Amino acid sequence: MAHTELNLRERRAIEDMLYTKVPVSRIAAEIGRHRSTIYRESKRNSFSDEELPYLDGYYGINAQRYAAARRTRRRKLIRLPELREAVIDRLKEGWSPEQIAGRLGFEGQPIRISHETIYAHVYSREGQSAALARYLPSRRKKRKPRYARRPRGLVFPPDRSIHGRPEYVKTRETFGEWEGDLMIFEKAQGKMNVASLVERKTRFAMLFRNNDRSSTQFMNRLMDVMVSLPQPARRSITFDRGLEFREWRKLQPGIGTVAWFCDPQAPWQKGSVENLNKRARRYLPR
Repeated sequence: MAHTELNLRERRAIEDMLYTKVPVSRIAAEIGRHRSTIYRESKRNSFSDEELPYLDGYYGINAQRYAAARRTRRRKLIRLPELREAVIDRLKEGWSPEQIAGRLGFEGQPIRISHETIYAHVYSREGQSAALARYLPSRRKKRKPRYARRPRGLVFPPDRSIHGRPEYVKTRETFGEWEGDLMIFEKAQGKMNVASLVERKTRFAMLFRNNDRSSTQFMNRLMDVMVSLPQPARRSITFDRGLEFREWRKLQPGIGTVAWFCDPQAPWQKGSVENLNKRARRYLPR
């Protein structure tokens, strides 16, 4: 079973039962924890005041604050200022958290750190105070769960799923298999957007401007751009399930290109074009 910290509700329950002299074994049974957890909690997070000793005791709110402070001290980027400064310097130079974590591992540094730890620091109270999120290739107000949106129904049928895509596309064996996406800008910029395409084997990239956000206009513009390529160079394109791609059925009769689609809320499955977008956004801000 994975370790989970006590939460405020549990700590308040412990406070109430300790106040009424409930035995520790019964407290543990009531909240579903081991009795050693209760002993340790009451010892580590009790309040003590030398000047007012009659106030000594266990208080749920104080215990929660003590535990949160210890977690903050345990975080590498709080405990290790040199590591923190090195990470921040690379963020300011335009490195992504994945690149920073990977480079530290490649260099064989004694202290390793994951990209998730860097993201957590960027969006923590300390990171927000330093406005670190502005240095990320793709900035958000806060991190969002991977599966946070609703599916698009059958606009993209199951037989077009990325899981039905031939194995040679997945292994990048052949030329002519593309990934496509659309970069949207602020409404103040009008309906203009930029489409991005990456060929999976060679990573050859193309970007082109659209003056309209409609799916019909986008597909027509895409076909105009790709029709100049020989047929073997435009075998397939993999999109996510954004509604801007709902006119995908025009591609095969129009230019002989097959469309495939990522799982719902899983644009990371077309990672080549997602990486291109992150870098392009540095020069094409929203």
